[in-house]
Amino acid sequence: MGDGTQTAVDLQSVVKRYGTFTAVHETDLAIPEGSFLTLLGPSGCGKTTTLRMIAGLTSITEGEIRIKGRRVNDLPIHKRNLGIVFQNYALFPHKTVFENVAFGLKYRGVAKAEAAKRVKEALELVQLPQMADRMPSQLSGGQQQRIALARAIVVQPDVLLLDEPLSALDANLREDMRIELKRIQDTLGITTVFVTHDQSEALAMSDQIVVMSAGHVEQVGTPEEVYNRPASEFVASFLGNSNIVAASVTGVDGGVAKLEVDGLGPILASVTGDQTLSAGQMVKLSIRAEKLALSETAEAGADATVLDARVTTVDYQGQVARYFLDAGGRQLQAINPIDEHPLSEGKQVSVRIRARDCVVLPA
Repeated sequence: MGDGTQTAVDLQSVVKRYGTFTAVHETDLAIPEGSFLTLLGPSGCGKTTTLRMIAGLTSITEGEIRIKGRRVNDLPIHKRNLGIVFQNYALFPHKTVFENVAFGLKYRGVAKAEAAKRVKEALELVQLPQMADRMPSQLSGGQQQRIALARAIVVQPDVLLLDEPLSALDANLREDMRIELKRIQDTLGITTVFVTHDQSEALAMSDQIVVMSAGHVEQVGTPEEVYNRPASEFVASFLGNSNIVAASVTGVDGGVAKLEVDGLGPILASVTGDQTLSAGQMVKLSIRAEKLALSETAEAGADATVLDARVTTVDYQGQVARYFLDAGGRQLQAINPIDEHPLSEGKQVSVRIRARDCVVLPA
């Protein structure tokens, strides 16, 4: 890292194989000190295996893992100074909240008075100071999750590992906990590695997102980068709702490529600095559903394309509607805010697409 940030966790050419099956292909990843990094992808993509290798719960087949500069390949989990929260909380049912949170301190030989002080601080941080004498069975799911978090942070770990910690909570509580978790991480400035398959969770909480598919890292970037500038068709389709179509390049003028799409005709797309496109090349074009602006009439321009379409299906979602459109025999989807009433099925509309919202992907 050139900006003076220390690397808290460093994965160098890390591979995990089970027999002939490769669960995680060669992976290099540097996690900056104090950052919140999310491993995101569908189930079976290798994200939990990667987390478990950092934790020392799963051995690595090849490569090296360093935590704070120290090689930990052969170090058992209890010598890695980590805080871990799993989706099932794993609290000790026969111990009080206080005893649960203090468990790791006792294990580390922290003196009683110091331990009591740190447990009190941890419970205050997760906003449950009054729960010390309760048993886990007397707590709600959300409260148990907070206690599991308090137990993980009380040991002042080098790294906090979170494996789908919100997946057992209901939708409203998940959103509250998401904000809470980010607040706690910001307060402590603790390096955090978070595993989820939930894209909205990843986008809301992360400094960096690692998108994984079939044991490969597809892209590493800020939430904005992976959302607005996906590096592959997989990333474009996994995050949000995208229209992905095959296209051929007919010309490039400065930073704008002219593409031809069957049924839709010519479409303008911005080209990023590191892309080299040439006429005749086959590519994929990705356009986020919320970037298609629907109206009665729209003006095309040097930086936008306008298509005619008909609304075939309306998926009403309250503040927005998702519209399925027929444009030249091709199905597109658009997500637009609702002014008063959603557009009705069968309505003819103009679809305006700005060049900067069109992402050209390798075919």
